[in-house]
Amino acid sequence: MDRHIPFAALANFRDLGGWTTADGRRVRPGRLYRADSLGKLTEGTDDWTRFLSLGVRTVVDLRYPWEIEAHGRVPEHPGFTYHNLSIEHRPYDQAALTPDVAPGPYLAERYLEVAEDGRKEIRRALELVTEAARADEPLVFHCTSGKDRTGLLAALVLSLLGVPAPAIVEDFTLTDLAAPALLASWTARNAGRTPTWPAYGRAPAEVMTLFLTHLTDRHGSVEGYVTRALELDAKAVSATLRARLLA
Repeated sequence: MDRHIPFAALANFRDLGGWTTADGRRVRPGRLYRADSLGKLTEGTDDWTRFLSLGVRTVVDLRYPWEIEAHGRVPEHPGFTYHNLSIEHRPYDQAALTPDVAPGPYLAERYLEVAEDGRKEIRRALELVTEAARADEPLVFHCTSGKDRTGLLAALVLSLLGVPAPAIVEDFTLTDLAAPALLASWTARNAGRTPTWPAYGRAPAEVMTLFLTHLTDRHGSVEGYVTRALELDAKAVSATLRARLLA
């Protein structure tokens, strides 16, 4: 199923609504969105009108400040608040990796690094998601491609909502539908070159499967990670999200 919302400038803007929880409820559409860089939006365009029509009240930008300086951020607007929470603390260049690097183990290990290094920022991101849910206001979170940092946060939120791991993995893999556009965008930004890593922009299931497995091995569960590593009340967060975002 393609959950992408079409934009001319964005390749990976998706609604997290519609996923089914273990107890048979469904995530409400139009409340949580994940995306690639909203810095590609331009005021006065059809894309900008479409974005504003979603009624988003909170934008969470997971990129480094230097990425924002180099590539821009979502245009300012009185209708929403903007938060920059750089959850990744150790930069790495996926495009420059060699073909022998297996994406599953490599990216899963990077995600675990982010989960540990970015505890403060991830905690705040989950607080913002919870606040938006409580207020019944749409929220979008994004990074550059909408795959790695965005995928990590999406996995945590969906898990707290009670969505089973196979569906969380499936949500992650939907970035593959945007992979050709993400690759074309990288090539356009880099003088027509091609990344040396064949897996650039791809989202194989093994990545998220391994990440969730390793996170569970380390913390007991996603809830255990949220409680012990992030020092949030996972039960309270989960209860709020389920009460407000499930139908």
